[in-house]
Amino acid sequence: MARVEQAIVDLLTFGLEKGYIDPLDLILKQNQLLDLLGKDSLEIGIAPTYPLPEAKTLLPLFLDYAVSQELVDDSVADRAIFSAKIMAIITPDPSVINREFWLHYQTDPIDATDYFYQLSQDNDYIQTEAIAKNIAFNYQSDYGNLEVTINLSKPEKDPKAIAAALMAKESSYPLCQLCLENEGYAGTLTHPARFNHRIVRFPMLGETWGFQYSPYAYYEEHCIFLASKHRPMQIEKKTFENLFGIVDQFPHYFVGSNADLPIVGGSILSHDHYQGGRHTFAMEKADILFNFEVTGFETVSFGIVNWPMSVIRIQSDDKEALTEAAVHILEKWRGYSDASVSIEAFSDGKPHNTVTPIARRQGAAFVCDIVLRNNRTTAEYPDGIFHPHQDVQHIKKENIGLIEVMGLAILPPRLKDELIEVKKYLAGRPHEIASIHQPWADTITVTDEDYQGTVEKAVGQVFQRVLEDAGVYKMTEQGLSAFKRFVDSL
Repeated sequence: MARVEQAIVDLLTFGLEKGYIDPLDLILKQNQLLDLLGKDSLEIGIAPTYPLPEAKTLLPLFLDYAVSQELVDDSVADRAIFSAKIMAIITPDPSVINREFWLHYQTDPIDATDYFYQLSQDNDYIQTEAIAKNIAFNYQSDYGNLEVTINLSKPEKDPKAIAAALMAKESSYPLCQLCLENEGYAGTLTHPARFNHRIVRFPMLGETWGFQYSPYAYYEEHCIFLASKHRPMQIEKKTFENLFGIVDQFPHYFVGSNADLPIVGGSILSHDHYQGGRHTFAMEKADILFNFEVTGFETVSFGIVNWPMSVIRIQSDDKEALTEAAVHILEKWRGYSDASVSIEAFSDGKPHNTVTPIARRQGAAFVCDIVLRNNRTTAEYPDGIFHPHQDVQHIKKENIGLIEVMGLAILPPRLKDELIEVKKYLAGRPHEIASIHQPWADTITVTDEDYQGTVEKAVGQVFQRVLEDAGVYKMTEQGLSAFKRFVDSL
């Protein structure tokens, strides 16, 4: 009992010292926390612990106490909901956060995002401890330093939650996990708790947009820019205007959009949104293979990027001219076919061509990488011609979205245990290697006893192949000749 009361004092003190709780609100917050914990009083005079623990480190104690008092069930879902309730106590209201954000912004946009990013970590909305469980390593590829992660951060649902979810009443509120209505939402067995979730509003081209961080970030300051209205994603002129508008307001961040077609698109195509952050990917560092000119766009530079996927890089100090150039490329690509390299724009009236655009600032210039995508399938490639092919799907079979396009692999959690068995197999030890990995493992060359490094290198080689599979123009003489034919058509 004494430990939980100490934790109450420490949590409230943390909120005060960080400026998240106004001193005038302290008693209110204290009573809200007592109510959550089923307590009707707090011993007077308990001194805070110094050095003061971070708020998130107090959560296990609160959760164990709540379970012991039968305030919550001992399940992953109920613990997550209760955690968010606890952390909401020290999370300022949206009006306060928005006011503080824009006060910081007047000094420097970086000050504003630093404030919001720190708060989103302090109140455990960004699951830093869960993210730390991810396995990450690099691979020096033919195209630069690729990053590989095995994603272990998202908690798996336990059997109780799965069974309960089947019986739960269906709801269409919020419509999806990106809607503004998620801010402060209590959560259900099928929808994550968002008590401690906050969204910064910002104006863009006559609309109000939202800015938040990703709870399970894949890279530094992984953030999401979302439309206030629930509407489907679509790549069009407005997309480029929005992307350049965002990097104009947040020049230290990149921002990109997933493609708007199945197979080559992102996981949430139902809500218009973009992803951004403060990370430099290998694709950004990649050199230009060759430059070319496009008549009518004399203030814009054009180049083909040395990257396994098919990327046109455009750059200009004039964002309006850059927008028109991007739209020109998009419209040409939407209707472009080249049977010699299996590119067909339409089949049975269905479109196949789209793009994955990524924007950033480079000094005064606006830069946009436009990645050409095609989602056509055939009998030989039922998952997609320009999708990870069957022989690499033992490592990666999911869609290649925005983040992976830029050179960061997000691999499934099953690989954590499966790759351990591959290492045992290579070392000649007793193993239970999965049959899907056996043919691949037999091709791995072992030069020393660094089996961890050997397997990581082999996985990196597979990721390079995954990107090459997804590229519409291969980095071969035939592929580059076909790529040049397309840029000549511009």
